[in-house]
Formats: sequence, structure tokens, C-alpha cells
Amino acid sequence: MYDIIIIGAGSAGLGLSSFMNKAGFTVLLVDRADHHIGGDCLNFGCVPSKALIHVAKQIWHAKEKAPQFGLTTSGDIDIKKVMDYIQHKQNIIREHENAEYLRSTGIDVVLGHATFASSTSIAVEGKEYHGKKIVVSTGSRPRELSIPGVEQAEVYTNETIFSIQTLPKQFLFIGAGPIAVELGQAFQRLGSQVTFLIRSDAFLRKEDKEVATILLEQLKKEGCQFLFNTTPKEFVSPTSLVVTKKDESEETLSFDAVFSGIGRIPNLDRLSSEKAHIELQRNGKPVLNEYMQSTNKRVYIIGDAAGGLQFTHAAELHIRLLLNNFFSPIKKKLNTDTFPWVTYTDPEIATFGLNEKTLEERGVSYTVIDESFSNDDRAIVDEGTCGRMKLFVHKNKLLGGTVISQHAGEISQELMLVNSSQLSLRHLFNKIYPYPTAGRVIGTTMVKYFSDKTFTTYKKMLKWLYH
Repeated sequence: MYDIIIIGAGSAGLGLSSFMNKAGFTVLLVDRADHHIGGDCLNFGCVPSKALIHVAKQIWHAKEKAPQFGLTTSGDIDIKKVMDYIQHKQNIIREHENAEYLRSTGIDVVLGHATFASSTSIAVEGKEYHGKKIVVSTGSRPRELSIPGVEQAEVYTNETIFSIQTLPKQFLFIGAGPIAVELGQAFQRLGSQVTFLIRSDAFLRKEDKEVATILLEQLKKEGCQFLFNTTPKEFVSPTSLVVTKKDESEETLSFDAVFSGIGRIPNLDRLSSEKAHIELQRNGKPVLNEYMQSTNKRVYIIGDAAGGLQFTHAAELHIRLLLNNFFSPIKKKLNTDTFPWVTYTDPEIATFGLNEKTLEERGVSYTVIDESFSNDDRAIVDEGTCGRMKLFVHKNKLLGGTVISQHAGEISQELMLVNSSQLSLRHLFNKIYPYPTAGRVIGTTMVKYFSDKTFTTYKKMLKWLYH
């Protein structure tokens, strides 16, 4: 019997198995196939998408920015070479994310389709394995389009887009979540005409609406088109889709290819969960308590498979929670009040902590610090003056916020630290920021915030003390 069995060798499974193995426990790690190790992040998500975004950004700057300095470019993008670049970067990371390497570290790795055989065991390719604890980290998969005639069209998801061989001239993106928006901007920059088809009027609905609008306007400037309040009705040919608008009128859209970004489904439906007395909701998500335990207390479900926040670093949060509760008498519950994420568009959007809606629902009083980057010296020289920062503050404590700017994910790191560690904003005020770093905008914002408070309250006292 293993101390722990982990089903799924994505971010969650790799991280947890590595720790447990190094701590001296017997670990069995199971995944479908060697090339699936690394999970969605390495194979279909974070790594290939950021490589694509990097390439698209270089190309776009060469085409759109360089001409003002006398440099012009010509030629068409070779999408096969772009895909080769992406696969090369994946293979570098894959050197330490494969069955042979993991076995060399002491982890038992079995490849094949795993199903539950009982409350304490799983079966893989006809062989049964028992574990004191079982952790399911099987990830998620794209939700399929269920539109009449869809089988006629060339439809891509994040699992197939990185093997594309021809750059679509007219590329229709259905959905406007982070995955679709990141990839849509990248393909627009590579040379496709990208059109976003969105059922509602919401764009990046998890983001602050004012901040999301800044990105929306940038995408429009780059040529992306948006059809809001538009519902796909039927594919009438391999390159035609009939849609219904808000006023119930219909229109036929032409395209070369479609990208589907309409949500994700936890990979739990093929595990025979009922044999382990694990309950699933009607939407396919697991029934979990605040400790990530399923209805079978020996079975934990983490990462995308848990059906909550679907980020690689959410899996890291789940791992830390499990490890604490495995070894500490003081059990912790899952808490995402300081959870951060970044949407890797250009400009990026970095969000962390509690948003205004949640603060209002909880009845928490707060002040909004809303600062434009229009007068920031580094933003001016870097052509990043569209940037903006919104912070929600109570008694000098940072409750949450969002930043949109070039490199927002990097700039906002110390804001995330202050938020997660419950530090006073005075730590940022007292810090000397090198000039003209991009992160200096945080320092100038803090100076303005505390100076305004000081002048309002202590202006007369300051004059008296000076004289």
C-alpha cells in the first residue's frame, strides 16, 4: 500500500508528488501517457500560450512600431515556424517533466487510464493499487460547442490550437474569457482578422469593468472586432455561421476557422468515482469541503479538477493547504481572499484580493485609490500611459486591487505581497524606488495618498512645527 496515490501529473500532481517523495513517503503518480505529464499548463496552456504571445508581440512591434523610426518589414508569417518555436520551448521544460525523470527521483510512475476500484484503491490497465490517501488532480478540458452543424467547421480549442498549420485569415473566437482574449490578440498580431462573438455584453467579466474597458479599446485599435449580445445559432457551411443578435435579427458570419473558449469541465467523469463513494454535482464538479476533501474523506481533489479557480498557482495553493493539513494539528480551510491572477494580454491585467463587489457584499468599508499612469515618466517613454491602478484600502491595509499596464504582473508583485501578508501601506510609502523603474508608479501613488491625508489633517500643525 502506498502512502499516497496521485492521479494526474499536471501542476498539482507534480508539485505534491515531489514534496511527498522528498519527505520520504511512498508515492504512486499516475497519468494517461508520458506526453500528458506536465498537464494542461505545459502541453496546452500557460507555456505554449505565453510562447505564442511572446512571438506575436515581437512581430507586432516590428510591423507597427518600427516604421516610425525608418525600419520596415515585409513578408508573411510562417505559422509552422511559430509552432516549432513553441514546441521547442515546451521540450526544454519537458526534460524534467516526464516519466523517466520522475522515476529517477524515486517516484513510482504508472502510465494508463486510472479508475477507482474501491474507496481506497485505483485500477490502471487491469492492475489494482491501494493508497492510504488518494489525491485526484486530473485537470480540466475545454467545454465543447454544441451548435447545430458544428461538425462541418474547423474548430480549435486550447488543446489543438498549438498544432495549427495554416494561419486563418478570418478567425472567429467564440467567448471572451482570458484564454480566448489572450490568444485572440496574439493571432490578430500574427495577421489574422479576429472577431470575438460574445453572448452577453460582458468582456472579461471577472475583471474590474473600467479596467477591462481599457484593454477592450486597445484590442479594437489593433483591429480586433467584437460582436456583443450575439448568440451562435447554426453552422450552415464549413465557413459560415448564422448568429442571432439582441434584437432577434439574424446575420451570417464568414470565417476560415473557429476558436472555442466557452469554459472548462473538470476531468472527473471517467474515473468511476461512484466506486469510491465520491459525489459529483450535476455540472460535473465535485462535492468538496473546505479542506479539499471529497465525500470520501480519504480522497482529495485539487487543481482544475476541483472546479474552482483554474490556474496553475491555484493548484499550488491547494498543495500548500493539503500539506499543512496532512502534518499540522491545526487544520486550515481553503481561503482565496488574497488570491491573485494575471491576464497576459498587452497591456496585462493583474488582479488580487477582494474586488469592490465582494467588499460591498461583506459590508466592508473601503477607500478607492485610482491612479492613472498618464503622468508616470517610465510609462510615457515606454508608450504605456493607458495604464491604470485601482486599489481598495481600509485603515492603510490593502484589501485588493487591479493593475492594467505593460508588465502589470511584475509591477503588482509587491502589492500582492502587502495584500497577502496584511502589511501596512506605509511599507510601500517608506520604500525608495529607483528612478525610473516601472514599479515606481506604486511609490508615487503611495506618496500622493499619504501626503493628501497628512495635508488634510495636519497642515496647521506642520507649519507650527516648522517655525
